[in-house]
Amino acid sequence: MDGRQWRSTIAAAQAGDRRALDELVEGWLPLVYNIVGRALNGHADVDDVVQETMLRAVDNLDTLRDPDSFRSWLVAIAMRQIRDRARRRTADPLDDGDAHSAADFAELTVLRLQLEGQRREVAEAVRWLDDEDRQLLSLWWLEVAGELTRRELAAAVGISRQHAAVRVQRMKARLETARGIVRALDSSCSDLRRVTTRWSGQPDSVWRKRIARHIRGCARCDGHGSPGEVVVPAERLLVGLALVPLPVGFTLSLAFGGKTAVAATAATASVGWSAKVLGVLTKPAVAVTASATFVAGGAYVVTKPPDERPPQAAPTAHSTSRVPGSAAPPASPRSASPSPSPSSSPSSSPSASPSVSSSTRAAVYGSVVDAVDEAPDPDTPPAALPRRPESALTSSGGARTVMNHRGDNVTLTGKGYVLVRWQISPQYRAGALVMPAWTGLKGKLFHVASAGGRRMDDPTSADGLTSGMGGPDTGYTVLPDGTQQMWQNEYFYLDGTVTLIQNERGADYGVTVAPSSWDTVNGDLAHGPDQGAIRYGLVRDNGKDTAPVPQYVTREKPADAATVGQRSEV
Repeated sequence: MDGRQWRSTIAAAQAGDRRALDELVEGWLPLVYNIVGRALNGHADVDDVVQETMLRAVDNLDTLRDPDSFRSWLVAIAMRQIRDRARRRTADPLDDGDAHSAADFAELTVLRLQLEGQRREVAEAVRWLDDEDRQLLSLWWLEVAGELTRRELAAAVGISRQHAAVRVQRMKARLETARGIVRALDSSCSDLRRVTTRWSGQPDSVWRKRIARHIRGCARCDGHGSPGEVVVPAERLLVGLALVPLPVGFTLSLAFGGKTAVAATAATASVGWSAKVLGVLTKPAVAVTASATFVAGGAYVVTKPPDERPPQAAPTAHSTSRVPGSAAPPASPRSASPSPSPSSSPSSSPSASPSVSSSTRAAVYGSVVDAVDEAPDPDTPPAALPRRPESALTSSGGARTVMNHRGDNVTLTGKGYVLVRWQISPQYRAGALVMPAWTGLKGKLFHVASAGGRRMDDPTSADGLTSGMGGPDTGYTVLPDGTQQMWQNEYFYLDGTVTLIQNERGADYGVTVAPSSWDTVNGDLAHGPDQGAIRYGLVRDNGKDTAPVPQYVTREKPADAATVGQRSEV
């Protein structure tokens, strides 16, 4: 859209045109997301700051006198929100999320823009910059990529263009130092290995100084790349780079007064911002419109009109049978490969619990559970996904809850679909995986689909972006015997209320939980090998109460959720 069209859209939005307002938010959201994401280096607060920026922009749109200044005005709002967030957190101690956040947006940049060589080096060097430099870099990166002007950069920082030039030069010098650190760490210098023996692997200012000091005194590390290689200035590497796409599943929705703005991406995965999660964002974002509302008080509500009675679909191509075992804690993990040994064929039809007579007209809810199955053929499209009624689904954790630590939990209430997205990190800590547990269930909960383009026991993708359950070089993450192998994205349907609790211990993993929709689930299921996925998704829902119930679910509220039995009778 050219400048004239944007001016027309802005004017229409100021006049109260909701469609124009949606178009405005959707069009400029990627720019704001890139500024905030890079300035905060992918911290979990990115979503909140982006939401607040867009909310303030839309709320104050009628104060904008010159539509031509909209971009610089919006960028200035984003930078104010970033600085406000920094001031609020000044007195807060670093948590575990902070310790791992420094890799996030750098890693996302590398993965989503498919950077190689020295471009990749620049993106990784960002991890070594201080917050103030990173904030300026977030603007300068977009300037050299052609998304911002120097005038807009200076206005956003609140300084003159002359002062901005000085600040940028200083930041670039520190960026070059950081690039040298990245190169040195990739070298085979034995002296540097001794220097970094006690380094945790997380970039920080102390180790930046130590490694930089070593580089200045080391003939091997102080070189400029490989023999004959010319180190290209960062600005030349960044010219023309596209914006980092919004994460798959990023959803923004704003509501206040008589105005509403909604912008979203194809929500095949609402992802969090830990380094564990960002490494698997491989699918392009597609802008769509979603009927969601952002409300105060920390709750995220997905609102959709009630659908008609769900169609009675044919049984899906998924084997379900009672999982043997009792309500005791999970058994010890398998000692061999994490790939599940099949106990049934994926082509067999769902079966009710053995306790239910075949002459019974309908099995009671909770009598059908998941069983270990083989992965379906990668080129086989999924069965049709029944459409269940959706009304309003609230999450205590907001639009997206990232759970990386034991005891993290989120409570969901209402009627609608829920995404649970997995990220396994055997490179950090392999071993036995203790599954999350659904507790305090009131109502009904179904396991309706598995998607995300891969099962977690699939081999590492061709582009090397994910490792799933691990491998010989990193070690394996293994499941308790009898546990259904999870996929990258697991979808559930709730009619009632339930709490999902993270039980991480032994293996390092995280799950992201987010309200979803039938359209989102259906779209994710159809993402197949022809679109870069390893396999099509798998439909588990049959539209009835005999649809699979998740494993590790109970109506009780145990003191230790890790003791919830694998047997899913509720």
